[in-house]
Formats: sequence, C-alpha cells, structure tokens
Amino acid sequence: MNQHSFAGPPHRQPDAPDTESLVVDCDRCVVRSPDACADCVVTVLLGPPPDAPVQIDEQERAALDALAGSGLVPPLRLVTARTSTTPPLDGT
Repeated sequence: MNQHSFAGPPHRQPDAPDTESLVVDCDRCVVRSPDACADCVVTVLLGPPPDAPVQIDEQERAALDALAGSGLVPPLRLVTARTSTTPPLDGT
C-alpha cells in the first residue's frame, strides 16, 4: 500500500464494527497549503478544507482509492505528525 492509498483490509465481517474508518482532520495536516489542498481528494469532493474532520469508512476508502488509482480524482494528501517513541541513540 502506498502513502496515498485509502484501501483497508479487503474482508470484514458484515456485523463487525468499522475499525478501518479514517478521520481526515485538515487542521492537523502538516502539509496544509493552497497547493497541497488544491490537489487533495477532500478538496476536490467537498470544496475548501472543511471546518470539521471528515470520517471515511472502509468502503468509501476503497472507492476513493480506486478513483485515485485510475486518475479520476487526486489522492488524499493528508500528512499528520507522529510523536516518536524511539529512545535517543545516545541512551539518554
């Protein structure tokens, strides 16, 4: 799966809770800018970055991944910061 993929695991039990949904919070995107947002599927489908986070479920992720893979819409450009849990190399 590449960095722009929406697709989650292909099989899920019909009655199982949706654990593969993706919350897209544009306010937390570290690459948020007019250029990045203009080429993001969220902006293409919903307009300017929304005020509230958008939740995309597993089926929607698969559909968006297929559309982006075929070039019909741009991929999701969301990049969020992660905190590192790796200790420093010097042991401090």
